Amino acid sequence: MTTAPQPKDPAPPTGNGTPLLTATDVRTAFHTARGPVQAVDGVSLTLREGETLGIVGESGSGKSVLGRTLMGLITDGPGTTVSGSVLFDGRDVHALTPAGRRALWGTEAAMVFQDPMTSLNPVKKVGTHLSESVRLHLGLSRAQARERAVGLLRQVGIPEPSRRADQYPHELSGGMRQRVVIAMALACGPRLLIADEPTTALDVTVQKQILDLLQSLTEELRMATVLISHDLATVAGRTDRVAVMYAGRLVEYADTAAVFDRPRHPYSSALIASVPRLDLPPHTLLPAIEGSPPDLLHPPPGCRFAPRCGGATDRCVTEAPRLTGHAGDRETGAVACHHPLGADEEATV
Repeated sequence: MTTAPQPKDPAPPTGNGTPLLTATDVRTAFHTARGPVQAVDGVSLTLREGETLGIVGESGSGKSVLGRTLMGLITDGPGTTVSGSVLFDGRDVHALTPAGRRALWGTEAAMVFQDPMTSLNPVKKVGTHLSESVRLHLGLSRAQARERAVGLLRQVGIPEPSRRADQYPHELSGGMRQRVVIAMALACGPRLLIADEPTTALDVTVQKQILDLLQSLTEELRMATVLISHDLATVAGRTDRVAVMYAGRLVEYADTAAVFDRPRHPYSSALIASVPRLDLPPHTLLPAIEGSPPDLLHPPPGCRFAPRCGGATDRCVTEAPRLTGHAGDRETGAVACHHPLGADEEATV
């Protein structure tokens, strides 16, 4: 069992006690030539102002699709089916018109994507990327927008911000480009920030700088933040709660320290056990989760982790477990497992 991380101080509730973001039974399916792929299958979660939620899981577990669905970037239409509700400050994101969603993006909710080069136009200067949104949403003049752009670059820790504003994305390092993308997301002062694998392809030192920057800005601006990652170390100590996804479903949803110190789902336990530890002797083989995630075109009828779980029973193979418990319970949280682990148990995979 790994040592529990030092969690953040719990975020205080909003003034009226209502969550800023409430997702209920969210389902997102993509229609393919082989049939529908249920990428997100019945996810429910809440997020309050000033709170940070980590969403973790293997590649292909549905994390990024969930983030885009929460933002309203994926909607019900040709090729996709989206159901359930996503309420942002009481408004149903998916009931908004396209113009209403565009008004929401940037000013109230923003997203940082995995690859900054695909988020930046290579033929536009960095300052133009930043000034366009503030001129559109905040009505600033060209000079005011330029001043705002330079200030944003300075806020995210880019040296010589005036000079960098006149450069093109390819003239910046990967870490600087990611900071520019973060500055773009923060340009209009959003209340919700969804960061989807914000440190992908960055070296370890730059990863820490970016994560520290996101954490400090979240605390300074009192934003609600969703941090999506396949790396458990990314969310440890930087989030208030963790939602563990597997094959499109939430399998565990609890206080961060509880998940890392007392994981109740075998998948959560196996993920944590596979993380390298400094206290292990040299050349120690890390435990691996045998097998592969299920084909979401034809998911198994019971627990989707059952084929890879050493503790699975006949019930697990035939009956899908429901997420039971409450994410706010600091001792147990919520878990979707017929045989949840106890305080001193580790998963058998």
